[in-house]
Amino acid sequence: MNVSILDDYFDTVRTLPCFGKLAGHAVTVWNDHVQDVDALSARLRDTQALVLIRERTKIRTPLLERLPKLKLISQRSVYPHIDVDTCTRLGVIVSSSQHPGTPSYATAELTWGLVIAAMRQIPQQMASLKAGHWQNGVGATLRGKTLGIYGYGRIGSVVAGYGRGFGMKVLVWAREPARAQVRADGFATAASKAEFFEQCDVISLHMRLVEATRHIVTAQDLGRMKPTALLVNTSRAPLIEPDALVNALRSGRPKMAAIDVFEDEPMRDTKHPLLNMPNVVVTPHIGYVSRDEYEIQFADIFDQINAYAAGAPINVVNPDVLANLPAARHG
Repeated sequence: MNVSILDDYFDTVRTLPCFGKLAGHAVTVWNDHVQDVDALSARLRDTQALVLIRERTKIRTPLLERLPKLKLISQRSVYPHIDVDTCTRLGVIVSSSQHPGTPSYATAELTWGLVIAAMRQIPQQMASLKAGHWQNGVGATLRGKTLGIYGYGRIGSVVAGYGRGFGMKVLVWAREPARAQVRADGFATAASKAEFFEQCDVISLHMRLVEATRHIVTAQDLGRMKPTALLVNTSRAPLIEPDALVNALRSGRPKMAAIDVFEDEPMRDTKHPLLNMPNVVVTPHIGYVSRDEYEIQFADIFDQINAYAAGAPINVVNPDVLANLPAARHG
């Protein structure tokens, strides 16, 4: 099969051990990011299997309708960036492993790194030292403070464990099915969303972005946070109402933020407010970007390609396409 891999910024995928799973396929790897439909349709005109790295490129209807040879989109995790209904209509299978029970330890570790970096002002202290100055402020320790976990899934539960290991009190706000697991794991649950935002010293968001969670964190929620508190988001930017975080930081509640995700990615606007606020630590969506995590992810992605090539697709998120495939692509 003709396989195209998009958005491999540092040409990492071909260096992974699992890349050998694609032996026998004709593979093209693209190292830049392109969203223009004309450019993408030209690049992908002979592509039969398209590999996506998370949500870096949006695969929408205008592009899909210009890719008549496309048979399979293979990726991992959620797929809000793909027009799945259009894929079904056109006979394109979308395979995406949801990796049940397997957290992204890379994202959890980055989350905790951002917590420490922000609370101890590590980037700011580094910048001061490199500029020829010495200490430029006083940070805060974590022990004895309250860590808030908003969304108790695979990653949130791991971060909660990190907090406990650092001597923090852990308070969770999540849906009722998850709250039962929270209590079973020995953590406390907040009595209300308002209490959660009011009591926590550090709040870390750990939810998937679906319609039910879009803008779930409001300006009113942020306004309830302590004037000494930190908000961390390594999940998705649209979990927070547009402009609410910037305005909240300017008003002093919360005091700080540590952010790995943005509304538009890749985000190259050097004038973006979050990049120019001294009380914000930012990283360019690197939560899942580690060699170890890539190996796990792409092993699944390449297995999906080989399963399709063998005539037995796996992890199909649009199963209706299997019945419609012959008519949709060849009728």
